[in-house]
Amino acid sequence: MKHFDTLIIGGAVMGSSTAYWLSENTDYDGNIVVIEPDPTYAQSSTALSEASIRHQFSQPVNIKLSMFATEFFSNFYNHVEVNGEAPELPFHETGYLFLATEDGMENLMDNHETQKECGAEVALLSPSEIKKRFPYMETDDLEGGSLGIRHEGTLDAFSLMQGLKLRARHNGVEYLNNRVVSINIDKSKGLVKEVELDSGEVLSCSHVVNCAGPRAKWIAEMVGLELPVEPRIRAAFVFDCREILEGQTLPLTIDPSGVHVRTDPPHFIAGAPPAIDLEVDPDDFKVRGEEWEENIWPILAHRIPVFEKVKVISSWAGHYAYNTLDQNAIIGASETLPNFFFCNGFSGHGFQQSPGVGRGLSELIIYGEYRSLNLTDLNYDRVLRNEPFLEKAVI
Repeated sequence: MKHFDTLIIGGAVMGSSTAYWLSENTDYDGNIVVIEPDPTYAQSSTALSEASIRHQFSQPVNIKLSMFATEFFSNFYNHVEVNGEAPELPFHETGYLFLATEDGMENLMDNHETQKECGAEVALLSPSEIKKRFPYMETDDLEGGSLGIRHEGTLDAFSLMQGLKLRARHNGVEYLNNRVVSINIDKSKGLVKEVELDSGEVLSCSHVVNCAGPRAKWIAEMVGLELPVEPRIRAAFVFDCREILEGQTLPLTIDPSGVHVRTDPPHFIAGAPPAIDLEVDPDDFKVRGEEWEENIWPILAHRIPVFEKVKVISSWAGHYAYNTLDQNAIIGASETLPNFFFCNGFSGHGFQQSPGVGRGLSELIIYGEYRSLNLTDLNYDRVLRNEPFLEKAVI
């Protein structure tokens, strides 16, 4: 039986980031394997995400994770290059604009204060200031907005994942095209000891990391642990508008209704949580066209009147790994099973948190503690205590 020091379940951006940081650390000499059932990643949450980054969160730990990602992305080539080559990771800085009516303004201001304290470059705007910057936007029903001035925008999620994976493999990480079907526990020691694969192969291991995205709760069930994470479908609609928006470039704008829209030159992309937002089958990638007609387009046409006349060009659907407890990541081990690590429940903001989370998990595995950014607020044991650590700025 082959033994691995660390076995990672799921090889998309979180799994590859964890493998990358472990393999980059000179204090770590264990071997690493990543188990990934789909090497094309065609239906992974990473590949199907809108791949954006923002510093506008309500919890300091989430702001700091994104700020670290900004640093990492800005020096991406040096972090991941192999023999002088690395995927390109161009950054399109458009900013995020959170809009608020009277009911949401207090929350927006509280978030803004937290963001400023953490060093985020954000600005509170009055309706008239919004109108001046974005004259194509309807502001009569707004109380204000919060705009990211720097370091917010979009990147290529697949390039990020590929860069991390290529460097990890260069460092000796093994990727297996397989699926985990069961996990065996040494009950006398209270530790995971073996993982069985769909191929019938059994691997022994010292650490297991659950990076299974929308399927994570079924991995947790294999070791008898509860995980309040489920697949929730999210669709993106690409549309064309013949009229030019006169004014500053449209940022990724979040309407008070929850509908969001951003530029994707020469088109636009919009989306929103479904009207009935429930768990779906992890193999369900069906786009619900009625969401556009009934929920998204009417809001867009109200907020930006020239969007009354648009044409949908294409659409796709992916999954949030949605944490029903508090819409925040669950990171680290449980006291009841200290060598089984969670990396789950990012609820739509995992892409931008992947560099910092992978680094943090590698520190827990190597040192037994966080040595850079303290992620203790995101620990698993809050699930057992039923104590939410709520992220209020979820899109």
